[in-house]
Amino acid sequence: MPIVAHSTLPSFSDLRARGEQILSLDEALHQDIRELHIGLLNMMPDAALRVTEQQFVRLVGSANQIVQLYVHPFTVPGLDRSPETQAYVDAHYESFEDLQRDGLDGLIVTGANVVGPDLAEQPFYEPLAEVMGWAHEHVTSTLCSCLATHALVERFHGVRRRPLAAKRWGVYPHRVVSPEHPLLLGTNTRFDVPHSRWNEVTSAQLRDVGVRVLVESVEGDFHLGTSADGIRTVYLQGHPEYHTVSLLKEYRRELDRFAAGELDALPPTPANYFTPEAARLVHDHVEALLRALEAGDAIPSFPEEDILAHLDTTWADTGRAIFNNWLGLIYRLTDVQRGVPFMPSIDPDDPMGLAARSPGMPDA
Repeated sequence: MPIVAHSTLPSFSDLRARGEQILSLDEALHQDIRELHIGLLNMMPDAALRVTEQQFVRLVGSANQIVQLYVHPFTVPGLDRSPETQAYVDAHYESFEDLQRDGLDGLIVTGANVVGPDLAEQPFYEPLAEVMGWAHEHVTSTLCSCLATHALVERFHGVRRRPLAAKRWGVYPHRVVSPEHPLLLGTNTRFDVPHSRWNEVTSAQLRDVGVRVLVESVEGDFHLGTSADGIRTVYLQGHPEYHTVSLLKEYRRELDRFAAGELDALPPTPANYFTPEAARLVHDHVEALLRALEAGDAIPSFPEEDILAHLDTTWADTGRAIFNNWLGLIYRLTDVQRGVPFMPSIDPDDPMGLAARSPGMPDA
């Protein structure tokens, strides 16, 4: 949370000049304290609905231990749901109409299951555009995850994602390219990010339409950026919300598909994810699996817990720091009245005073 410059201590002005969040005494005295309401638009398929829900709730909750946070999960119509999952949604999720009435301070939009290459043909596409149209007028900031980023930059900027020759799957090193942006305060300049996707939007594509690119992989792949104003829309292509076990469970599902004859070849292992000890356990299991398939024997159990014990998490701290900064900025900018996205003194088109800085270029 911001420090209050309540005296003439020179460090306050020095730190503010370096981009730290320092409130003037007048700002602090006129800032009412209240809870934050964060929407979670969960469009994930049945198998991943609750896991994704828990990932984002955990990440939001662990990021800020001061402000009281209310997370409001909801979804959009048109998604294929089993009766069991639909009953869960009906019992525990809120309606978009209720959230429109009551208001949100921030919004997180998950990915979704896609059938076919054309995002505009997906059942969630138009309902998502409706939610985003409302959010742009009524929500301080919206954070989009992976597929949601692809859909929304196509819808609102005409940027179409490109298919990859091979799946981008694993944990990859990244670097900050705009270190003075408020979303990146307190983060490392180099850190890892999990990815799992068959398509991409590139930094060059996004810079061309005015998106501020903040973080890329060391090879230049886009990970994090914002709309030109610096906060109204936050775009993610990686998955900072992933648990340590998330990629392992995905790999296990792919092995199960291979064992069931749904895949013609063994799936590759996630890049840069398995430690040497974990890789040896995976190798031994795959060998046992192939022997069982050749002999027509029972498929051996996947040693998930044994492998998990040897895995490292190299992205969680930075993910929490970015989410903490995001929540802190929302808290600083939003009005005391729920449903009003900005305090009267805030310019909605330039909430953080970044207009003089070029989108996609370092802020320093």
